[in-house]
Amino acid sequence: QVHVVESGGGLVQAGGSLRLSCAASGRTFSSSAMAWFRQAPGKERDFVATFYREDKTYYRDSVKGRFTISRDNAKNTVYLQMNSLKPEDTAVYYCAVDGDKVNAATDYSQPSAYDYWGQGTQVTVSL
Repeated sequence: QVHVVESGGGLVQAGGSLRLSCAASGRTFSSSAMAWFRQAPGKERDFVATFYREDKTYYRDSVKGRFTISRDNAKNTVYLQMNSLKPEDTAVYYCAVDGDKVNAATDYSQPSAYDYWGQGTQVTVSL
């Protein structure tokens, strides 16, 4: 059985940094995409970043230059380093893992591309 567990959320002032971690267990995901999404109150779940090949990453425009996604395949773990945080980054952050090998035809910015999800971790950025 696959489990996905996020950690590292919290409260931070604007301009600060946080590092989220996501550990997947139950099988190996080294050939699969791993991603972060977020959901603010009353809004839809939005794509944040994905790491879908050995050196391929993709970010939503509003976090480019501030957030960095990385992964450790030996640990089945993906990270999200968040710098220069803004109040609009406040949301529950979810880790998502694809159950299949990377496919060139798949849009990895879409929630439907992922099979396994964590429970979410709250990130709150204050002024």
